[in-house]
Amino acid sequence: MHLGMGLYRHMLHRSNYQFVRQCGATHVVVHLVDYFAGSSQQQRSDQPLGNLQGWGFTKGDETIWEYDSICAIKKQINDAGLIWEAIENFDPAHWSDILLDGPRKEQQVERIKKIIRSIGKAGIPIIGYNFSLAGVAGRSKGQYARGEAISVGMDGTIDQTPIPTGMVWNMQYEENPEEGFIPWITHQELWRRFAWFLEQVLPVAEEAGVKLAAHPDDPPVPYMRDTPRLVYQPYMYQQLLDLHKSNHNVLEYCLGSLAEMTEGDIYQSTQQYAQQQKIGYVHFRNVKGKVPNYREVFIDEGDIDMFRILRILKNNGYNGVLIPDHTPQMSCDAPWHAGMAYTAGYMKAAMALL
Repeated sequence: MHLGMGLYRHMLHRSNYQFVRQCGATHVVVHLVDYFAGSSQQQRSDQPLGNLQGWGFTKGDETIWEYDSICAIKKQINDAGLIWEAIENFDPAHWSDILLDGPRKEQQVERIKKIIRSIGKAGIPIIGYNFSLAGVAGRSKGQYARGEAISVGMDGTIDQTPIPTGMVWNMQYEENPEEGFIPWITHQELWRRFAWFLEQVLPVAEEAGVKLAAHPDDPPVPYMRDTPRLVYQPYMYQQLLDLHKSNHNVLEYCLGSLAEMTEGDIYQSTQQYAQQQKIGYVHFRNVKGKVPNYREVFIDEGDIDMFRILRILKNNGYNGVLIPDHTPQMSCDAPWHAGMAYTAGYMKAAMALL
């Protein structure tokens, strides 16, 4: 197993690459969509928890996804002594009509195929994604972790505010959308849209040598913002895998999201999916509670026995990347960096003890 770290687009520079190496990590997972594009520069100075009412505006930047741009970023990462393991999430503007079953979905799926081919050609083995209309939404922010560290969670309520037109995955992709809200749909309709998407792109991913790693819903509730969720219980991951039994149809295995689910057992689930060799990479984080009442906390104070998870992964031959995720912000001049360093140190020591 390998220790990695996640970096957002605005964090792709030499000092952060040095920080990652100083923490003992060898791999990076990169978000090419900067979800804090609508936040102030002060909020963006580290990696913030973000504006929890919305992640900002996306214009669907094309250039960053082109093969030459991806190769240039990869060279920077490699020159820093790191390995680029995965890209996390498509730009909502690139697949809004795929998610919403809109008139441009055929055009957009061809764009996604091109992106997958470019990623494969550049030698990046995984792209993570979350097939969701609301995306990460409905959380609150507060002093939820040890020592009153700032983190996020849910306070017992589930946001069912309808999503306005021109927005998907909690980001606005149209500058002047029509008034109104996206249409209500059933879970069955969402799965139909997802099945179409997977049928279109999985053969391309197989040809390109890229694994498509699906993230569970965060928070994992049946409905969020009056839209259905795809994977909000552990067994739904198996349904996703069974749609196409391909080595390139895998999981972006988020321990926190899975532990927040109201059914199942995190250790049995990890055994189930690790045994099938279906874990692409792991979001290694801890939580207290389950939806709709939970808190994201420090790696060593939550409900999950993280050492037990590591033993399950090792016993099943998992040799992929684990990254710290959603670390609470610590009270210092670099809140994100401190939280990440604490978690990375814990992870590196735990992995060495296996």
